Amino acid sequence: MSIQQLTVLGAGVLGAQIAFQAAYHGTKVISYDIDDNALQAAKMRFDKLAQNYRRDLGADDDAIWATFANLTQSSDLEQSVKDADIVIEAVPENIDLKRQVWTQVGKFAKQDCIFATNTSTLLPSQFAAASGDTSRFLAMHFANNIWVQNIVEIMATADTDPACVQSTLEFGKQMGMVPVEVKKEHAGYIMNSLVVPLLHAASHLLADGVAEFQDIDKVWRMATGAPFGPFEAMDIVGLRTVYAIHSVKAQSSADPLSQRFVEMIKNEYLDKGRFGKEVNRGFYDYDEYGNRID
Repeated sequence: MSIQQLTVLGAGVLGAQIAFQAAYHGTKVISYDIDDNALQAAKMRFDKLAQNYRRDLGADDDAIWATFANLTQSSDLEQSVKDADIVIEAVPENIDLKRQVWTQVGKFAKQDCIFATNTSTLLPSQFAAASGDTSRFLAMHFANNIWVQNIVEIMATADTDPACVQSTLEFGKQMGMVPVEVKKEHAGYIMNSLVVPLLHAASHLLADGVAEFQDIDKVWRMATGAPFGPFEAMDIVGLRTVYAIHSVKAQSSADPLSQRFVEMIKNEYLDKGRFGKEVNRGFYDYDEYGNRID
């Protein structure tokens, strides 16, 4: 199947990146969100992404102009999905919301449209039926900062048509990604199965008063040679996403340190507008170029 038209549902941090990355690599993209305020916020994200592509990829004026020419914004769901060859959903990590969105998409999309979710913590089979066709439904999971960390994990359900998986793998390459097929449904895919335990360990060290977050990051960077530590990684992911993931852990395990960390994130960061690198304020402060201010 040739994919010419992509619709991305949700223009938050990662939704905007997915849309911009595909448009940069020549795909026609509709970026959908619920209202004009959300679209205006997305426009600001796209403008910042253009700066990042210039800085990190050496994109010139012609490439950026072509990207924006490929990119359309809309708050009309039916018009956004009716001609799409693939729809990638990147709405907040709430299963009821995802089911609601996919029920609507299933009514408006073409009969051969591929349905992909970017869920980080849920299994696609938990809400695939809402789309009306589980044979076209799978997960397409991106890392943050996808223009440089350009891995995408493709994870089918037991019902997904193998041809749909193959088309999605090919589309991943088309949009400048390195696609990896996850052979069976697994919560957390490969990426989060490796990363999340590190983030949980770091959060426990902080919540238990073992060390300050700056020193935890310093130890990790110096011991492993990694470019950033777990708390800067949380800033990159976004502290609202970190809060959502750790809240699930806290509720399911009744672990007091997880609960303490969730409360800390809310009270000391989210309630103060410190959402992470997106706004240049999270655990760390960042300059206008995204460099950490120590």
